[in-house]
Amino acid sequence: MSGPRDVAAGRRPVIAGLGLTDVGKVYGRSAQQFAADAVRLAVADAGLQMSDVDGLLTSSGVTRGVAMSLQRDLGLTDLALLSEMQAFGATAGAMVQMAALAVQSGTASVVACVFADDPLKEGKTAGSAYGTRRAPSGWGGLMGASGYAGPNPLYALAARRHMQTYGTTTEQLGAVAVAQRDWAVLNPLAQLRTPMTLADHAGSRWVVDPFRKLDCCLVSNGGAAVLVTTAERAADLARPPVHVHGWGQAHPGRLLKHSEDFGLVTGAVASGAKAFAMAGLTVQDVDVAELYDCYTYTVVVSLEDYGFCAKGEGGPFAASGALGPEGTLKLNTGGGQLSSYYLWGMTPLTEAVIQARGEAGERQADAHDIVLVSGNGGILDHHSTLILSPHPVSGGAA
Repeated sequence: MSGPRDVAAGRRPVIAGLGLTDVGKVYGRSAQQFAADAVRLAVADAGLQMSDVDGLLTSSGVTRGVAMSLQRDLGLTDLALLSEMQAFGATAGAMVQMAALAVQSGTASVVACVFADDPLKEGKTAGSAYGTRRAPSGWGGLMGASGYAGPNPLYALAARRHMQTYGTTTEQLGAVAVAQRDWAVLNPLAQLRTPMTLADHAGSRWVVDPFRKLDCCLVSNGGAAVLVTTAERAADLARPPVHVHGWGQAHPGRLLKHSEDFGLVTGAVASGAKAFAMAGLTVQDVDVAELYDCYTYTVVVSLEDYGFCAKGEGGPFAASGALGPEGTLKLNTGGGQLSSYYLWGMTPLTEAVIQARGEAGERQADAHDIVLVSGNGGILDHHSTLILSPHPVSGGAA
């Protein structure tokens, strides 16, 4: 597979537009409507017209409310690329990869990648959005009857495995939540901006051991989109391009199977290695990391798997204070899915684009030359990695 370093400079992929709707407890719009709004915002952000878009990749969350019919809603005709994609929280990174390959090859010239969801319903709890929508059968039925319904208990098993193996503590998980809330306080787009302490984390209600409420991501309505095109096409557009230096995917496929490394190792190892190799970089080059954070534990294990710290040291690393605005690693700088908003893999991707552009205001990282974006889907079963930069790729074909 060719990467950005292997193609002519003009055809190297960039993100040229970003669209983000109102996100959170936003009612009265469907997922498809959020998606349409996000694409329109991304197109306007880039200074393009809707007629310039000749590729559309769609994805939606728990409601599965975004379909290829979005093409008609947007009035797009004669598309060169159209598809629905689904790898859960890893989808955003996978969509950017597909779009990058399309513009590199000339399959399409401007590809919109969009995610939207509307699980929150007025008058109903956030938890009900992820309740059982149809009666499971077979093994799934047995799991449901025993209380193992949805991602919370399965991720809890993974987290407990990590805790028992490496001594990771509840307080260390809490340090992740506190650090990300410190970032969210600086983010006007975040849903939760009240400062948090470790005592607040310890006092939040249990969801499923070892997770408390403040260990778990938000539930949000909204949509986000990015436009992928070539560096040559982006040169005269309205916004500074964000160059895609590398990408990778990994799909272990071990859910509910006996696995000696369940909860201890994720697809970040393989997908990260691919992305760094393509970019010609290492983890030491990363200035800003936007990691998928459906739970505090996910951040801890991903830090280890990308190599920010040694295996088993993610908890102590978080507790050291390294992750907050004053820390050594600028991580989940918008507050992440724990405190900002939950749009699956679009949450880290949108913040990465904002940081790479240097447009994050109070939360802007001084150094933002290399930005890592991580997506995790299923129960640690899908992973995507992107390496982004405000600077063009060096080397490669002329």
